[in-house]
Amino acid sequence: MRALAAVAVFAAGSVMGIGMAAAQTPPQSVPPQSVSTDSATLRAIPAGLGKPIAELQGLDKVTARTRRFAAPVGEATRFGTLEITVGDCLVDTPDAASESAAYLTIVDHKPGQAEQKLFAGWMFASTPSLSALDDGVYDVRVLACTRSQGSSPPSSR
Repeated sequence: MRALAAVAVFAAGSVMGIGMAAAQTPPQSVPPQSVSTDSATLRAIPAGLGKPIAELQGLDKVTARTRRFAAPVGEATRFGTLEITVGDCLVDTPDAASESAAYLTIVDHKPGQAEQKLFAGWMFASTPSLSALDDGVYDVRVLACTRSQGSSPPSSR
């Protein structure tokens, strides 16, 4: 019983240590072109009407409010004090499991402070915790990559 408890304490400490080390490592900026899509399981959004967009979900942890919003590829979108730029958005091939991945750059523009890059990298819709924004105020996750429908203005909610 003591041995089992010692293993559990060691494992928890190891996980916490890894988490702390990851939190202290600054985000790396890798251009989207340098990421391989391995045997074409992910591809660009198929051609069609409308602009390519990443459907994102943001959580403001202070107010406990979530918001779904569309972020056009190549343009900056605001969520609270965050500026989110989608560099690329990929979807699965028809013969693969459902997946969307977006290359995001997230910069925080807090009033009265210098801008701070919080995240730069690929986020995957099916596994949001694999590569997640680590911030005390906001969470952002990818829901899907698609094309905008129509020309209605973005929601103000």
